[in-house]
Amino acid sequence: MVQRWKPNVTVAAVIEKDGRFLLIEEHTPEGLRLNNPAGHLDAGESPEQGAVRETLEETTRTFVPDRLVGVYMARFQRPARGEDVTYLRFAFGGSCGEPDATRTLDHGIERTLWMTLDEIRASQERLRSALVLKCIEDYAAGRSFPLDTVYCHPSVIYPEVKLG
Repeated sequence: MVQRWKPNVTVAAVIEKDGRFLLIEEHTPEGLRLNNPAGHLDAGESPEQGAVRETLEETTRTFVPDRLVGVYMARFQRPARGEDVTYLRFAFGGSCGEPDATRTLDHGIERTLWMTLDEIRASQERLRSALVLKCIEDYAAGRSFPLDTVYCHPSVIYPEVKLG
């Protein structure tokens, strides 16, 4: 049987308010790391829906995407665990509301925080990956694509829909 290589698809939210970006601090095998609200795309959802869901789970805030910042690909190696993973990340820009007091942060998330671009650059050793800063820098530079740049066929969300 032929083994097919598959990158791990992730989604991220880039949210800026008053010159600060919303980040999460999360527990990882490498210790506490800073990340965009982000995570793996789940079956049955579009990348945009995944970014909304992940942001709610990790920040308790409702994210409203208004643009695609970019699509990124990076390799991550963790030799001690024998891991060598390539990630394909869809980063969306947008806004969010206030935290929902009825929700709790997702397991492993220590807290949310707002940081300036300079503070993020000064904290590069604490970033979960280089993609965290790259997405934010692209957003700050005005990189923006319409949301419909990413097409999701209805059969992804509604399995009863047939291709063709």
